Amino acid sequence: MQNNTVYNINLLLKEINEIARHLPYINIMEVCGTHTMSIGKNGLRQVLPQNVNLISGPGCPVCVTSVSDIDNITELAENHNNYIFSFGDMLKVPGSKSSLYKKRSEGSNIKICYSPADALDFAQKNPENNVIFIAIGFETTAPLTALLIKKAFEMQISNFYIYNTHKIVPPALKFLLNSKNGNNINAFLCPGHVCAVIGSKPFEFISKIYNKPAVISGFSADDILNSVLMILRQLKEGKPATEIQYKRVVKEDGNPVAVNYINEIFDINDSLWRGIGNIEKSGLVLKDKFKNFDAKITFSLKDNNAKDPRYCSCGDILQGTKKPFECKLFGKLCKPDNPVGPCMVSSEGTCAAYFKYEKYTS
Repeated sequence: MQNNTVYNINLLLKEINEIARHLPYINIMEVCGTHTMSIGKNGLRQVLPQNVNLISGPGCPVCVTSVSDIDNITELAENHNNYIFSFGDMLKVPGSKSSLYKKRSEGSNIKICYSPADALDFAQKNPENNVIFIAIGFETTAPLTALLIKKAFEMQISNFYIYNTHKIVPPALKFLLNSKNGNNINAFLCPGHVCAVIGSKPFEFISKIYNKPAVISGFSADDILNSVLMILRQLKEGKPATEIQYKRVVKEDGNPVAVNYINEIFDINDSLWRGIGNIEKSGLVLKDKFKNFDAKITFSLKDNNAKDPRYCSCGDILQGTKKPFECKLFGKLCKPDNPVGPCMVSSEGTCAAYFKYEKYTS
């Protein structure tokens, strides 16, 4: 197929149904919040055969930001000499005591930014204030943060910091495959945005070590259905592989320039994932050369032992062991205008997607 192929959805579903008739029950985990939203918006779960089950994974960076990190960020906001720059999704994520949204209503200096460069520009123009950018995201956004730090270093801006929550995806999938639920995940729809940066090679362990299909998918309905079909073909033939469906964007080697920026600024370290726990070598930390820009170090912030809210099932949902409607709080105490857990907050959160598009699905 050509990279710009427009797939016929009816033909895709016809072949999907034909192959699925000869296969057992299959759990396919999508590892991107944008996939989750597209699946819900387009009603894809409802049109697939009953034995092809799409489950959501830890593909939302806002959702996996730990309670401890939220508590630290809200603590920083209490100092009125600090200006906190954040993407909008982070504001309503609840910590153990508060949220940025509440702190903003109480008078804290919290600004929604649409580009990380806004924070650096503000720091340069306001040298008397501390400016802290909440650096969040997977490999997709890490190059932007790396460029920001590189520029701040070169310009010798001393009042600019990041609160770094960057995480990397492949170790999280390895963690899930090694968990007690790992055998219940039969295949992966891998994140197209992440792979546009790091390529397909970091995901080859899924097929080579765990013998499970992995397809790097685009985000339209026909992209996702074609990716599901590619997975079913692999299962039918008994030949698991890591394939690229999203060839118009993703290359095997990714974007070497972006990867080089990440490697120049960051080292790899363990990271705490909300609702999941510590995952080895799944986070990015600033190299020693750039530690002066690390808000955690500068402001002597420590991780606490704060736990997720009682009865919140975000951890199970992020690991694919529950669907949102199986949470006691979903649609009752936990709604987008009053979220209890992070999966209801983010525009890429699984609970937010189910509430908006699939809340009556069972």
